[in-house]
Amino acid sequence: MVINEMTEKDSGAFLANASLGRLGCSLNNQPYVVPIYFVYEPDYIYVLSTFGQKTEWMQRNPNVCLEVDEIMNQSQWMSVIANGRYQELPEPQYTSERDHARTLLAKRHSWCQNALAERQLKLGDDSIATLFFCIHVDSLTGLCATGESAESGNAAQK
Repeated sequence: MVINEMTEKDSGAFLANASLGRLGCSLNNQPYVVPIYFVYEPDYIYVLSTFGQKTEWMQRNPNVCLEVDEIMNQSQWMSVIANGRYQELPEPQYTSERDHARTLLAKRHSWCQNALAERQLKLGDDSIATLFFCIHVDSLTGLCATGESAESGNAAQK
């Protein structure tokens, strides 16, 4: 297997085609990672969420990351990490940004169902408050593994 660094352009293209990732945040030296649906465009990641531990932690420490991967098999995979800063998009001062995020997210199938459905089932409340937030992307890094494993390659040569 050969592992190569992805360019920032390739990492961004990968994120633009993805919709599910793992959001990492931390507070008091304790990490917290949760799956989220998102949409990416250069320099920004947009998310619709519900209030909870992740939003409380990100309000107190806005440094976050998003990890997204695609695994074809053990020797073929891609993984991208976006590091950035959390920002809530409350009404009315961020109406245009919220509309933009909603438009982008609406292009994805079932973009809002999981976060809302989980909270509604857990709390038995159909009026769960939501929030839009974005991550201002500071850096993108990615790795891409291709080819056969070293063991498979050696076996083929014998």
